[in-house]
Amino acid sequence: MPGTACTRFDLTSCATTSPTFRTSDAVRSKLEEACEARPSIAQFETIGTSEEGRPIAGVVLGKGPQTVSIVAGNHADEPVGPETLRSLVVSVLENPDAFEGLLEQFTFRIVPHTNPDGEARNRPWIEAWPDMQAYLRHVERDLPGRDLEFGFPSMRPENEAVASFLELHAPFALHASLHGMSVSEGALLLINRPWAYRSEKLQKEYRKAAIDAGLRMHDHNRKGEKGFFWIAPGYQTTPRGEAMRSYFRSIGDPDMADRFHDSSMEMVMGWGGDPLCLVTELPLWVLVDGPAEEPPPTNPHRPMRYEAFREQFADLRHQDLTQSDASPSDLLGDFELEPLDPAVAMRLQLTVLSLALETVAED
Repeated sequence: MPGTACTRFDLTSCATTSPTFRTSDAVRSKLEEACEARPSIAQFETIGTSEEGRPIAGVVLGKGPQTVSIVAGNHADEPVGPETLRSLVVSVLENPDAFEGLLEQFTFRIVPHTNPDGEARNRPWIEAWPDMQAYLRHVERDLPGRDLEFGFPSMRPENEAVASFLELHAPFALHASLHGMSVSEGALLLINRPWAYRSEKLQKEYRKAAIDAGLRMHDHNRKGEKGFFWIAPGYQTTPRGEAMRSYFRSIGDPDMADRFHDSSMEMVMGWGGDPLCLVTELPLWVLVDGPAEEPPPTNPHRPMRYEAFREQFADLRHQDLTQSDASPSDLLGDFELEPLDPAVAMRLQLTVLSLALETVAED
């Protein structure tokens, strides 16, 4: 891990230059050893076990008055977030002097991977990434009713473990759930509605960081559908289980509505205080720009090319490709994808966290 000093709330030095997607089992001992070496500022815990009996790790880091919760892995087909948190914990503990101000200001409760069972099921394509064929053949994602992000506080044992671990230090100043997208036009960040217009500096600086990294912002105005409200290009409000339930009831699907519990953001907000809540969304593959139909005048922030791609991509994900030797270009037709370097994605995740810490410290 890099050992360079950083500014007070700058976590980007914790990014590795050539990250690999490790398993929870493979990195567990390293996390535990790092915490044991710094008992005054870190504690490692097994906070629970998954449905299949895999341990779930939690880390308490720092001793400051403002509490911060960060989780990753609620969607186990999004591997960058867990690797970001693993690197964050180890890097800070290897260089605590460089992060002294951070550790004096905040107490972090971190769950690097909430879903080790899903992680194991997705290993065939994760180990082959960025092979698109492997992804299409092997990707698995929990459906509503099993989706951990919409299962709080107690839908599954994993939800119960995370909820119990976090609630010990509620209320929180900041909660972040690190996510990703299979494909998008660029970076997307979700912000809870009470902070949508109190985080303009964060939004401006994150947009600059994304552009500097060669990414556009993924601009998609969903007009409040399922609780996603547009804030600015590349920014929407965080999802809410309550909004999901209302949406499916409104279209006459009460069974689907009942599969949505609360999100981790709703749970943390329900514990009081005034937490800034964020969901990071960075793609595994970036959709290369190309000719597209102009969006309708009623919604100029509608990504028409992306929507056309998603229709074709959804069809591919439902095909049996286990015996296919077709190339990605054969599968994708007129669309071109470029893999996003995990080092870039990790750095942007850490940039968001750095900016969020500065935001709540100044508020």
